[in-house]
Amino acid sequence: MRISEVRIRKVDKEDSKLKALASVTFDNCFVVHDIKIIDGTEGLFVAMPSRKTKEGEYKDIAHPINPDTRKLLSETILQTYNDNKD
Repeated sequence: MRISEVRIRKVDKEDSKLKALASVTFDNCFVVHDIKIIDGTEGLFVAMPSRKTKEGEYKDIAHPINPDTRKLLSETILQTYNDNKD
């Protein structure tokens, strides 16, 4: 499976750690929306879409299941974000 498109929607909220939302299309046939780009204490990172459980915890709705795929996805999203910062 390959990433065929990444779309970035910037979030313009002052003092917000959330910088943008990404939508990633795989093989031109499957898309995952609302992947968050967050400005953390050690720089930007990618957080997968999640929902809040009854217990107040957040659980990912969709996520990579191995480290190589997570790395590729994060790097691709952050590169697209940085290329379109303006």
